[in-house]
Amino acid sequence: MSAAEKLVLTYDDYLALERSSEVRLQFVDGVAYAMAGGTIDHAELAALMIAALSTLLRPGRGRCRVYTSDAKIHVPASGNSYYPDVSVVCGPRETAAVDANALTNPTLLVEVLSDSTELFDRGKKFKDYQRLPSLQHYLLVNQDEARIEHYRRNADDTWTLSNAERGGAVRLPDLGGDLVVDEIYQAIELARS
Repeated sequence: MSAAEKLVLTYDDYLALERSSEVRLQFVDGVAYAMAGGTIDHAELAALMIAALSTLLRPGRGRCRVYTSDAKIHVPASGNSYYPDVSVVCGPRETAAVDANALTNPTLLVEVLSDSTELFDRGKKFKDYQRLPSLQHYLLVNQDEARIEHYRRNADDTWTLSNAERGGAVRLPDLGGDLVVDEIYQAIELARS
């Protein structure tokens, strides 16, 4: 087998491989991909997003729950599974018929952008996430500047992009308020400002 060829797995094979692996594995088009370790800034931004969303949504007292990157999201329409940096599920949790440890009904997903994953997060992964009927918000959090890109699903199933930068906020009225950019980035030392 050449380096360009990939071993295509069934979802059951993927689950068996993931159970025996010490790292999390994403499943995309029949191929299992190991999740690489992130940077300190990546980890801090994900944690700050979890804190901000938890404050906004008040899990346990409301209808929405916030999950870390340990929560797997399964896209039934494609059969793919991912580990976003942050997930929010509103209403009862729904899991995949093929994987009881994978959520299928996120309302909001967050990916902290990195050089190695940005194209995938903006491209194939986002297109796949759009196949989740429950998904209403997709946030891309920049590590190099204080900027959060917010994709919002419209009633006609199209998506609208808005950018929130210093002095601005990500507007989430259906989830109870706004995420203030300056509050999220206040402790972050940006690599390039």
